[in-house]
Amino acid sequence: MTSWRYDAEGQTLVLASDGGIPTTVYWGSPLPPHEDLEALAQAGQGDVTGGMLDENPPLSLCPEGARSFPGQPGLVAYRDDSPLYPRFRLVGSSDETITLSDQTLGLTLFFSFQCHGGVISAHTTLESDTPVSLHWLAAPVLPGPQAATDIIDYSGRWLGEFQRQATPWRPGIHMREARTGRSGHEHPPFALFPETAATNDAGRVFSMHYAWSGGHRMLAEELPDGRRQIQWGHASGTIQAGTKFRTAPLILAVSDQGFNGAAIAMQRHVRDHVVQWPDPARPRPVHYNCWEAVYFNHDLDELADIAARAAALGAERFVLDDGWFGQRDDDTSSLGDWQVDARKYPNGLNPLIDTVHGLGMSFGLWVEPEMVNLNSDLARAHPDWVLGPADQIEGRRQRVLDLANPAVADHLFGVLNALLTEHDIDYLKWDHNRVLPIATAAQTEALYGLLGHLRHAHPTVEIESCASGGGRIDAGILAHTQRIWLSDSNDALERARIQHEAAQFLPAAVTGSHVGPRVCHTSGRTLPMELRAWVAAQRHMGFEMDPRELSDEEAACLSDVTAWWKANRGWMMAGDILRLASADPAVIAEMQHSADGGQFAVFATKIAASTQVMPRPLRLADLQPDAHYRITLLNRKSTVRLSQGPQALKTGPIEVSGAYLTSQGVTLPWSFPEAIWVLEGRRIERVT
Repeated sequence: MTSWRYDAEGQTLVLASDGGIPTTVYWGSPLPPHEDLEALAQAGQGDVTGGMLDENPPLSLCPEGARSFPGQPGLVAYRDDSPLYPRFRLVGSSDETITLSDQTLGLTLFFSFQCHGGVISAHTTLESDTPVSLHWLAAPVLPGPQAATDIIDYSGRWLGEFQRQATPWRPGIHMREARTGRSGHEHPPFALFPETAATNDAGRVFSMHYAWSGGHRMLAEELPDGRRQIQWGHASGTIQAGTKFRTAPLILAVSDQGFNGAAIAMQRHVRDHVVQWPDPARPRPVHYNCWEAVYFNHDLDELADIAARAAALGAERFVLDDGWFGQRDDDTSSLGDWQVDARKYPNGLNPLIDTVHGLGMSFGLWVEPEMVNLNSDLARAHPDWVLGPADQIEGRRQRVLDLANPAVADHLFGVLNALLTEHDIDYLKWDHNRVLPIATAAQTEALYGLLGHLRHAHPTVEIESCASGGGRIDAGILAHTQRIWLSDSNDALERARIQHEAAQFLPAAVTGSHVGPRVCHTSGRTLPMELRAWVAAQRHMGFEMDPRELSDEEAACLSDVTAWWKANRGWMMAGDILRLASADPAVIAEMQHSADGGQFAVFATKIAASTQVMPRPLRLADLQPDAHYRITLLNRKSTVRLSQGPQALKTGPIEVSGAYLTSQGVTLPWSFPEAIWVLEGRRIERVT
């Protein structure tokens, strides 16, 4: 018996092999360092009874269908139209890689595992001596937790991303598949498997994320014998025939501190190990994007005025959005023609860039390089560069360029390299506004290659991943970018919910959140500035409205919140987001905690009217029970006339223990719906 052990903070994974494909004999909370791994393998063997096979087919890292395995196999491949049924044998291993081979079929299988902080990252590689047609290759297959009650994953739509849903484990298969050529609003590649009665702060939770931007399949299957398996891989039908195939990394976390413990592991991994920061020491700049101020109507004098107002409010980066290139007066033309529109910018972009720099801001630019309008010089010159059939249904009146064509990739690098070389641009908002007509993994691999080539040539440029908002959010794209646009919705109430759910995997530092217009352009709701500003201040803060619409009172509020964010962004962007369990379903609450535990901020958003009169206490999380904390209500001036009682936070700070705050909770003043309370907490030394 050969065994392997992988330890990350909060989890242990143990594998064993008797010469074939290894099986997982343990995946869970940390084991003692001197655990007998062979004894574990023997202890976990299942019994055999009537109505079963004479022995249990192994639920291995790649279950083999030819060995009477009753569930979905981990590999489905054909050669010369004949199915392959390999019998892999162990041939060697290193600290991170296990190698198996079927010499008869000329196949080699590799399983790789790396530990990073609180996660284990695993992927599968298949190599063949001659070409094969691959229908399915799973990342290392792990057993589904036997004590888990639900499978939690996410659905969504444009303006309504990260909608959490729970499906009970049951005999058979629960499958999610994203077949749109990107990770998708509809089926983002994240899932959680909580054990019975797990809460935000207690109980065991298993967390998985497939780090791939090109569409995935996840299946959670309960076998007839009661065992469970979880498989992840590229969406079916997206992989072309070849001789080498590799899954994306499958990122694994285990928490004994509930959903928040799993969230912290994923947040830290993305922030500290996945994202490659151009300048790690640079504070995250306050962002201004002009899209919802001007749309396609670009006028240099107006933009200069808007930039000056944004800078006065505290913006540190100005992003020029869609409409600056080709003959781009609406979304029907010019995608692909990445030359500055001389009608709008007769002297090019540099006059605007100089103005922005003179205001103390850096300059960013919107691009959508993967797409093309048929009404463009590029499409007319190279109709063969368009992906998919001529009679395809368009999305946003545009088509997709075939990035897997080397001529296309070379052309796109050339035009983007020229833009970044000829202009002082430190940021690209990289958009992707339609699904692919043909889902192909080659498109995603080529995108990663293009981004890598561009970042090598311009290492100081930061890139945002946007795909109609949250259509492409995963650790695969974040290995090449530094920010995601979580949603095209700037409605603060909807944003509060989306941010809250996405925090299960995404850190604040990569999650863009903007203060939208007074009347939201996507929901029609009119919301107060205080709510809009504080919701944006919970992530990487920005503005996306016409600052000329602001009243003096709104401008003062936004300036104050922005100043607070700047003063606190250092610890917030390096800290953890903890989801708080509100006893009032009308309140969405979270807590951002510094890495050293010395300070925190609490945001409690009241999205609707409560069913009870008095606010219920809000329990905080992850505080030292015997430490004392000074709690200040930052926006206590927002107390309304109907809040008439002698509530302590309305008059000044309170000083209480961590035990009190996590057991009883903090009691907030009464408020109207569509409002927010913001608390600041600091650990204090008490004189005894």
